[in-house]
Amino acid sequence: MTTRYRGRIAPSPTGYLHAGHLATFRTAWQRAQDQNGNLILRIEDLDPQRCKPEFTEAAIRDLQSAGLTWTEGPDIGGPHPPYFQSQCTDYYREIFETLKSAGHIYPCDCSRKEINSIAGAPHGADDEIIYPGTCRSRRVSEDTEVAWRFRVPDGEAITFTDKSCGPQSFVAGKNFGDFALWRKDGVPAYHLAVVADDHRMGITEIVRGADLLVSTARHLLLYRALNWPPPAYYHCPLILDEQGNRLAKRNQSQPPS
Repeated sequence: MTTRYRGRIAPSPTGYLHAGHLATFRTAWQRAQDQNGNLILRIEDLDPQRCKPEFTEAAIRDLQSAGLTWTEGPDIGGPHPPYFQSQCTDYYREIFETLKSAGHIYPCDCSRKEINSIAGAPHGADDEIIYPGTCRSRRVSEDTEVAWRFRVPDGEAITFTDKSCGPQSFVAGKNFGDFALWRKDGVPAYHLAVVADDHRMGITEIVRGADLLVSTARHLLLYRALNWPPPAYYHCPLILDEQGNRLAKRNQSQPPS
């Protein structure tokens, strides 16, 4: 039995969309169209400090103006769960508890400043500082303010074939380290929420930017830990500005013209 194609577009309303976002979302839309499949719009609005309703409304309008349509998900003022991550915390907590019970995660009280200040700390494939495992083997009280990290299998090569970029391989502990699944402020981290949502929504292919290739290795470890079948992946080339830098929301304070 063939599973019908299910894709998704998942903007995070921490700023206005830029040309790179719209190009990736158009690719996701086109691939769903080519497969006569479903396309889900999901608003990844977990960050309470940075996500704003006006950015959500602007994203939906921009997607509609670009001629993109979806078969599931919100319109402006439309339905909510499970299409807004901020309203699905109970679900994420269930997944968190499953990983905790199985011993895949551990509490970490290191501050971002402490991690960033480590002299000569290695950087991963996405230029993120690799967490040195400070809290892996020491007792950290859960009564204090802690984050929770996934323990990666150091030295294991995580391989997959991307439908756009071809064969990929990232070594745990070298290209990426133990990564956060639950933040100190009690908010589920991106890696937990996106894997949990893609599984629950039955996504068969994830289309996103090539800057997230190494995150796929992280996510495949989560799928394995949870005994879930992973989706296929298609990572789009990044659109760069005139200086050769990838576009970023932090560089845009106004809506796209």
